[in-house]
Amino acid sequence: MAINLGLQVRQTQGLVLTPQLQQAIKLLQLSHLELQELVQRELVDNPFLRQAEYVERPAGSAGETPEAASRRPTAGDEDVDGWRQPPVPVAADARLSARSCVSRSAGEPGPTLEQRLTRPPSLQEHLRFQLGADVGEPRLRTVALALVDHLDEDGYLRETDAELAQRLAVAEALVAEARAALQRCDPTGVGARDLRECLALQLAERDRLDPLMARLLDHLDLLARADFARLMRLCRVDREDLEEMIAEIRALDPRPGSRFATEEPATAIPDLLVYRLSRRRWRVELNGAVLPRLLVDKAWYAELSSTKLDRAAREYIGERLQSANWLVRSLHQRARTILRVGRAVFERQRPFLERGPTALRPLVLREIAAALDLHESTVSRAVAGKYVATPHGTFAFRYFFSTGLAGDNGENVSAESIRLRIRRLIEQEDPAKVLSDDQIVGMLRREGISVARRTVAKYREALGIPSSVERRRLKALAR
Repeated sequence: MAINLGLQVRQTQGLVLTPQLQQAIKLLQLSHLELQELVQRELVDNPFLRQAEYVERPAGSAGETPEAASRRPTAGDEDVDGWRQPPVPVAADARLSARSCVSRSAGEPGPTLEQRLTRPPSLQEHLRFQLGADVGEPRLRTVALALVDHLDEDGYLRETDAELAQRLAVAEALVAEARAALQRCDPTGVGARDLRECLALQLAERDRLDPLMARLLDHLDLLARADFARLMRLCRVDREDLEEMIAEIRALDPRPGSRFATEEPATAIPDLLVYRLSRRRWRVELNGAVLPRLLVDKAWYAELSSTKLDRAAREYIGERLQSANWLVRSLHQRARTILRVGRAVFERQRPFLERGPTALRPLVLREIAAALDLHESTVSRAVAGKYVATPHGTFAFRYFFSTGLAGDNGENVSAESIRLRIRRLIEQEDPAKVLSDDQIVGMLRREGISVARRTVAKYREALGIPSSVERRRLKALAR
């Protein structure tokens, strides 16, 4: 067999990830918080980018609410896809104007001095104050103050004394003494190694840590499973005494440090807004308050280009202008894609808008991708990390994608709507007649939903709902 060398010319098709395409893909999958961070970095690095302020639209004609007026498009500021364009700057040197970060109406009172200067103390500050006043020995106080920094947000000090001694380079006996000093502080239970020790410290303060209660604390796993028969045998008490002991434990605080948490709960800011226009019409639009609104300052580029610059400077400003144009176009394309996906989703999820989560229809990414002639990965990136505000609450965009099960009427039923129905059936069950999984299957079948018992059990466990046996024990104890 002879081996020959030669040259051949072939023409093939392939997808090349250009820098523009890579940037568009990256922007599409970012949440609005990540996008804001990226935009801020670009504003610092690129002299030809400017940020246009978001201005709330004034109320319109009589009878129009401010909310409706803010959503009313005006001529020239909305394209065919519903993305409102930021206003064009009047002058190029507007980039030098000072803008106030916070606006306040005339006559509106600002925060008082006390509101600006005071705040509730943190757990660490609260403990340091007590240790500084109660622990007199300097070395012991130093180690105890160091232990405060190792507490978790619930007030637990989960490391062993040996681990802490090695980390702080002190004797283990000194760490044990410092932990004991820390556990004498308020709130009681702080500095505990685990839940059992935390509850034991609180019971000891109430003079209720007798041998029977200590034995019950040794079997918290059985208490969590509501295995009262075994607990009565192990603690050697009757049902009435066990119920009293459990009631005392329930009155304790398993997270003593959480009351000092000052962080506000995270709020999901929607990227899309869905609201009703009329009885049969709904509108899906982007949340303009979170959209980055960037402008390319071409006047500043023209001014620089008219001056005498060397070759390196001209190449730099040309590259920066091109980068600014790419970013603005990519942001525009990102907004259009998210809006298109949102409109396609809620065309298919109209029953959800009309009746709520129980009417959620099964929907997969592939169906939206085929309808919009997009790749499935593009739809996945468009919904990743995004939120939607609807009349029924704010949901993660992925919430509206769910697999389905076949119903008796020939229509598929969303798995999420089945989970909601299971939750509602259990919440409404009679405490004296707790529903078993088989009974739930029968009730769902009467509603036209055919599911297997193992499917009900799987959904119930995913919702964190205990079995019928455990629920029966818990409800019997609560009576």
